[in-house]
Amino acid sequence: MTKEQKTKVINELSAILANTSFYLADTGGMTVQVTNRLRRDCFKQGISMLTAKNTLIKKALEKTGKKELSGMTGVLNGSTSIFFSGIPVAPAKVIKNFRKKEKKPLLKAAFIEESVYLGDDQLNFLANLKSKNELIADIVLSLKSPAMNVINALLSGKNKLAGIVKTLSEKPDA
Repeated sequence: MTKEQKTKVINELSAILANTSFYLADTGGMTVQVTNRLRRDCFKQGISMLTAKNTLIKKALEKTGKKELSGMTGVLNGSTSIFFSGIPVAPAKVIKNFRKKEKKPLLKAAFIEESVYLGDDQLNFLANLKSKNELIADIVLSLKSPAMNVINALLSGKNKLAGIVKTLSEKPDA
């Protein structure tokens, strides 16, 4: 690989890593068939998977200028693949689901919403995180629920009152 090609790869990687959530995973030792199956699973979920040399990833992380990413350089050994998606938790879910049948990929590190997560022990936590849209939906539902209860109570009271008035109006005078 020429110096120009390496510079191009570093620039492309740093642009991706600076603007999106991503995961670094150990994919070493996986057969071609297993890797292809993982790539298909990723593709189905809208996840991009790239494999690059650790030195290029390290330089790309440094080039982003984000200080919090400097802690991730310590996990760059062995074979490393980068997973990224528009939905920050999607790669964790795919990796977790994939590991039901396979031993790898192992999570090395993840960067989500300005936070760094190091180690494979973080995978379950990350896979269970709710996305930003899911959290907004939960908040809207929790705000909507009490308001709907009040509206329903008022509407049911109106019907009761109308029924009472109708019954009293139909009742013969004593």
